[in-house]
Amino acid sequence: MTKTVGMILCGGFGKRLRPLTERVPKPLIEIRDDYTILDKQLFDFKNAGVDKVLLLTGFLSDKIRERYGDDYKGVKIEYVEESEPLGTLNAIKLGMEHLGDGEQCVIRNGDVVADLNIKKMIEQGEKSDYPLQIFVTKMVSPYGIVEISGDRLVSFKEKPVLDYYINGGVYFSNGDINFGDFDVGDIEKTVFPMLAKENQLGYYKENGLFWMAIDTTKELEQIRKEYQNREDKPWGYEKILINTEKYLTKELFIREGYQTSFHYHEQKDETMYIVSGAGYIEFEDRKEYFGKNDTIRIEPGEVHSIVAMENTVLHEVSTPHLQDTVRVKDYYPAR
Repeated sequence: MTKTVGMILCGGFGKRLRPLTERVPKPLIEIRDDYTILDKQLFDFKNAGVDKVLLLTGFLSDKIRERYGDDYKGVKIEYVEESEPLGTLNAIKLGMEHLGDGEQCVIRNGDVVADLNIKKMIEQGEKSDYPLQIFVTKMVSPYGIVEISGDRLVSFKEKPVLDYYINGGVYFSNGDINFGDFDVGDIEKTVFPMLAKENQLGYYKENGLFWMAIDTTKELEQIRKEYQNREDKPWGYEKILINTEKYLTKELFIREGYQTSFHYHEQKDETMYIVSGAGYIEFEDRKEYFGKNDTIRIEPGEVHSIVAMENTVLHEVSTPHLQDTVRVKDYYPAR
């Protein structure tokens, strides 16, 4: 059976985030208290079934070793350190040399926070004829745009999703990348264009999910704002939208093929509003299927699990019992 290994590019200087990155490598920047970019990435690998990760380090490598050692919550950690910075191409080439026979890999940029379904990307990559696939997602305009007609301005749109795809900074390789004659530089500007011309480059696509590359202080502020009331889960995330004395509203994102724990609430009475996606709620005696715009009520004492057949976003409106969850069965390894 082919084993999938994770790789994370952790060796950059993070120059545009100085002075923050003068003593802290960019992947160790906290997006929430004691929760770093790298924590998020390792957590996602673990919940995709990837139990070995190579950290491709360079600048301030010792800081990364200090935090993670050789194990992170059950994920085996190994280090591949560049003696001098020669770009992402050289770092990945060194990482590929550490793969064993029959090992394939998922490579991630160390500054990207994204909710993509790594498990599904691996499954698609294993079926593909392409030796390398890039995760792509639709680009959100960094600016508001205007629409014009004739000699007049018709309307304004605030940072819309554009009809263009961007490189999402996550790559699947079947274990053999053709580097051509390139030895140094950025792999995105050298090897990838070459492979595209030779019809050796495929893609994995997911739209409508959270994605951000943290390269500037403005982006760091945005990601920290996102994580103010958000907690990552093995199946996606849970985010508190409203919490008052009268009611509680959460947003839940559940990846396709994943499900929440089998659980119940002693007091909490909740109603699920399906914003997007499809799946079903599994009760002890039945399954109740849902799609976009459906509403499902779950009364106190009803044991249930939410199962996503597609990427699903739902809003849970309930009585204000934030900690009222009794788990009967968990489907993922403990954090």
